[in-house]
Amino acid sequence: MNFFRKSDKKESLLGADFSYNYDPENGKPRFKFWKKPIFLLVAFLVLTAGAFFWKTGSILNKVSTKGNIFSDLLHTIPGVENKIKGEDEGRINFLLLGMRGENVPGGGLLADTIMVVSLKPEENKAALISIPRDLYVTVPGTESQQKINAVYHYGEQKGKGRGLEDMKKIVGEISGETIHYSASINFKGFTELVDHLGGVELYLEEPFIEPVQFHEEHVCDENVYTVPSGNFEEKKNEKGKVVASYPLCYNEDLECGGIFELPAGYITLDGEKALCYVRSRATSNDFERARRQQEVLQETKKKSLSLGILSDFGKINSIFDSLGNNVRTDMQLWEMKRAFEIYQGLGEVQVCQKVLENSEEGLLYSPEITSPEQGYILLPRGDNYNRIRELFENIFNEVKS
Repeated sequence: MNFFRKSDKKESLLGADFSYNYDPENGKPRFKFWKKPIFLLVAFLVLTAGAFFWKTGSILNKVSTKGNIFSDLLHTIPGVENKIKGEDEGRINFLLLGMRGENVPGGGLLADTIMVVSLKPEENKAALISIPRDLYVTVPGTESQQKINAVYHYGEQKGKGRGLEDMKKIVGEISGETIHYSASINFKGFTELVDHLGGVELYLEEPFIEPVQFHEEHVCDENVYTVPSGNFEEKKNEKGKVVASYPLCYNEDLECGGIFELPAGYITLDGEKALCYVRSRATSNDFERARRQQEVLQETKKKSLSLGILSDFGKINSIFDSLGNNVRTDMQLWEMKRAFEIYQGLGEVQVCQKVLENSEEGLLYSPEITSPEQGYILLPRGDNYNRIRELFENIFNEVKS
């Protein structure tokens, strides 16, 4: 007996029509399938979303160590929870790093800027806390002690993206906070970002000058410091006897014009000048440099707001596209969009800015140098992170409501 006949039709559970035709040659039914318009609409939406995320995903892969187009597509489905890390706890912590850049001479992957940005969306509060690069720490996964600015370098030797992970780990240990996300930008990316914004505006109460840093002598090498200065760097043993002498050289291509100067008053800095400003430290110190970095970050945010960039995710995506390989983050695209939505929902944000430093009131101190290899380092007062963790925990109490 044949259960399927030429005129028989059944309705599938998915709402599509199946037509069954009996095949007399093999005694089996033949199926024909027609999709209803709803399926065409669904298919169109899936293809459209896929095309969008394929494009943005290709951009994201330039900057994200965890780009995942399938995860991004999943988070477009209605009903799928789109909360980012830290959102349920009411505090989201981002780690920002700045460095010369991979394959750039002079310590390309040593982090010159280490800054934690914390958001408390429900209270419209934010905090910027800078950690100096000379803080002496134990490199994650090892027993080796190094300055914290080297942690990213050693992490990247393990594999791409490990630098960000290791920096999050060590900063989390120092702060006592979970560092949810991280991002790094190199010098080239920073200058391009500022130029993309048309520069950043600052007000200086007095002229700024850095006459030393960009014309410093260093031990001569074959690539950067190639112009002999006529001076030498001497290495002495424990008895004070000179055991080695190294010729010193200048950089043939002077950075920032050799002597970097800015006038007092209102000024607009292009990318190159802004970079020189946030790098300057020799005539002041690392702590003042960190404050300048926070100042420029704040002004960059203001300029982005005035241009409408922070109200349009498409413009942000375009910036990522132009910055290309000069920026790295461990956020996925959907997480970036959600963070963007959270930021859009904020009112007038109150910001507290802090720099960990070694003043009498500071939380760090500089011990006597125990070895030439160690050099100048900073350690936490009490030789533990308790007071630093207390600062991070209570930082929002210092933000005016």
